Amino acid sequence: MNGVRERLASRAFTPIAVVIAVLWTTPTLGLLLSSFRPEEEIKTTGWWTVFGTPHLTLDNYGEVLSGGGNGSGRLSEYFVNSVVITLPSVLFPLVLAFFAAYALAWIDFRGRDALVVGIFALQVVPLQMALVPLLKLFSQGWLFLPAWNLTGPARFGHVWFAHTVFALPFAVFLLHNFLAGLPRDLIEAARVDGASHGTLLLRVVLPLARPALVTFAIIQFIWVWNDLLVALTLSGGTAETAPMTVRLASLAGTYGNEWQRLTAGAFVAAFVPLLVFIALRRHFARGLLAGSVKG
Repeated sequence: MNGVRERLASRAFTPIAVVIAVLWTTPTLGLLLSSFRPEEEIKTTGWWTVFGTPHLTLDNYGEVLSGGGNGSGRLSEYFVNSVVITLPSVLFPLVLAFFAAYALAWIDFRGRDALVVGIFALQVVPLQMALVPLLKLFSQGWLFLPAWNLTGPARFGHVWFAHTVFALPFAVFLLHNFLAGLPRDLIEAARVDGASHGTLLLRVVLPLARPALVTFAIIQFIWVWNDLLVALTLSGGTAETAPMTVRLASLAGTYGNEWQRLTAGAFVAAFVPLLVFIALRRHFARGLLAGSVKG
């Protein structure tokens, strides 16, 4: 009887899932097709007309990537900035949160539970509320830190610091829940064999925590790569430090009518996060389910 019910439920929900998937991807498909259409057609007709009169061109991508001779795009100049900002902003919180999560999960000390609750509570603090104190810290300096007048590659330090601080509560919370669910017998057996915390962390816990680490890395990578608020506030908005999102915000032109740039720029910016997700999607799915079932 249960098998019949499961088959009926599957037959009923499969068409619904297909309809939802089609509705969800239709705007993205329209944006993709529009990115290959000439400027005149984008501004005068809907994207669905491409099926009747398929006039396609790569001029939009050429204008966005190289500027097309008028300097309107040149996203390629900001691509390196996005990479330099994103990679450290993923690695720093990942490493710090891994050490912190291990300590909170497997090292007994006074106030540990209260600290876990406090870290969880930090996730509800709006990011926007911290921007003004951070700007004061970087520009004027507080009593315990001088003003951050950074030059060279360190000029990205403001953005690295901000993204690391904003990501740590969620990273510690996610990794702590995973590490706390590891088999206690395994940890105790390693301790009986004389393993130190460093050995446990690197040789036992790290291989087992790979799905959770990859899950956070993907989430943080996509978040930082697509971030505009922190980058616009702390990077200065110049070509030397601004990421692609800052440049994308200005592609629409002074009067907001350069739609062809936005369609092409959106897919240029989405290309790298899409590759990262496709390459690591297997670990991402395992990381989302990790710790949900114990046995």
